[in-house]
Amino acid sequence: MSRGIVPADYPPPFSPAEAIATPSDPVDERIEVGVLIVGAGPAGLACAIRLGQLLEDSPETAERLGDVPVAVVEKGKQPGSHLLSGAVVNPRALRRLFKGRPEQLELVPTYGDVHGEAVYILTKGTSSRIPPPPTMRNHANMLVSVAQLGRFLGEQAEAIGVAILPETDAQKLLVADGRVQGIRTGDKGRGREGQELGNFEPGSDIVARVTILAEGTQGHLTGAAISRFGLEGSDPQVWALGVKEVWKVEQSLGHIVHTMGWPLRKRARFGEFGGSFIYPMGDEHVSIGFVAGLEYRDVEFSVHDVLQEFKTHRLVRKILRGGERVGWGAKTITEGGFHALPKRFNAPGLLLVGEGAGLVNVPTLKGIHYGIESGIMAAEAAFRSLQRGESPSRVGALDSYDEELRASYVLEDLRQVRNMRQVFDKGFFLGGAFASAMTITKGKLPPKDYHSEPNATHSLLRTDRAKSYPAPDGTLTFDKLSSVFLSGNRTRDDQPNHIRIERQVPRELAEMWVNMCPAQVYEVGAADGDGTVTVNLAPSNCVQCGAITAKGGRLTPPEGGSGPEYTLT
Repeated sequence: MSRGIVPADYPPPFSPAEAIATPSDPVDERIEVGVLIVGAGPAGLACAIRLGQLLEDSPETAERLGDVPVAVVEKGKQPGSHLLSGAVVNPRALRRLFKGRPEQLELVPTYGDVHGEAVYILTKGTSSRIPPPPTMRNHANMLVSVAQLGRFLGEQAEAIGVAILPETDAQKLLVADGRVQGIRTGDKGRGREGQELGNFEPGSDIVARVTILAEGTQGHLTGAAISRFGLEGSDPQVWALGVKEVWKVEQSLGHIVHTMGWPLRKRARFGEFGGSFIYPMGDEHVSIGFVAGLEYRDVEFSVHDVLQEFKTHRLVRKILRGGERVGWGAKTITEGGFHALPKRFNAPGLLLVGEGAGLVNVPTLKGIHYGIESGIMAAEAAFRSLQRGESPSRVGALDSYDEELRASYVLEDLRQVRNMRQVFDKGFFLGGAFASAMTITKGKLPPKDYHSEPNATHSLLRTDRAKSYPAPDGTLTFDKLSSVFLSGNRTRDDQPNHIRIERQVPRELAEMWVNMCPAQVYEVGAADGDGTVTVNLAPSNCVQCGAITAKGGRLTPPEGGSGPEYTLT
């Protein structure tokens, strides 16, 4: 039997080793900081805030760390620029972060607590409400915009003395003498062919005693560090893609909504797994999104277009009636769970936190509070390693982080749902039956573990899936380019290409990339007469969702300050 077209058989011209380097700037030209955090998401900023709190209480430690005790580099224009999520947040980690500081906790930007929820199983013409499964109960959790939360946490970090370096992309992890020593930032002001333009600025070495990677999904340096230090978990990491819109609506939505089923197909052969969320954002706005696993096989499957199709359901039309779309975004979500966690979360001079480390609970649709909790623990471990008589470069100096994380509710929660994502590879109904057994027994049944394969190893098939997608009408349904415009994308047209793919591939693979991408980055080019085609790229459209990395290519960081400018997401 023919193997068919498999994306993994056409690997991109990239090796994780390209993201590892030794310091190259002269010693007196390097930027020196005490602790360096890569990524201004909830995990990285919580880490920075907790470090700031500890250093406030230990001025002698802060003095030893130099002029910049704690720095955060962020590739977006500002904290929050690249943050996209639902989001319904469990507040327990934020309460810990601001323990004893009630005035800060009260300032956290939210749209209030969840007071009601509805879960539906959909067919094309019907909606059947079911009791919320235990994993999807959200009473008293907080409704937030994660972009707004990121900006708030950034302000709190700066207020406590943290230096935030925006528009700064981390291109290489600096490793020497067996330990991580910091990062190399990317150049600015290069042209499409890599030439230096008039505003050229070379990158810099930023060296630190401890480097904490909080890059989020598809972390560029996180993947390189896992490979360099042999930290791979028992399973490969896998991802889903979420596409989200924010709508201004005429009638407020008083509860959160989740759906399963349509428009996804239930048969296992299609590999379609996912669902939707609709969350109120105050009285005037709702966020609506669709998430689908990237192990799907159909060349014509498109999460962006599935979201447009989903909005035509009468349940959704009623919520959006008379409304206006005011925001859009797309992002991958880490879904490998417990089995895909790194075997260690530290290496000499290095800590891994948040979603980049795999701390996402797919059945509960939660990851933000895990990221914040891991950031707090990492800050405390880093602080301990910086005390007199200790050195963060010593092998084992940061092991206390692993010990605390593995003993915490974070990993216990993930352990209990360790097989739930994987069983849906068996199809919607069988997967649902297994998931129910796991929920009731807290993961004890079935007694065996189930494992994942990389998203790119699933062979492609073709159906007429695209026939069901509605034509964009500019009122309820929209095309990809108008959506990218709403993201506030800031990528310069003439900067070097940051997307690595094999450019000559079978037509089926090229078409899969075209349909997969929510931002219309890929285009099928000329045929070569042997069944392959050239893939053309429009990198400036890219919103850095990361889907290409899961499906046969590689996303690398573009010039700092590029990408979306999310505000309400």
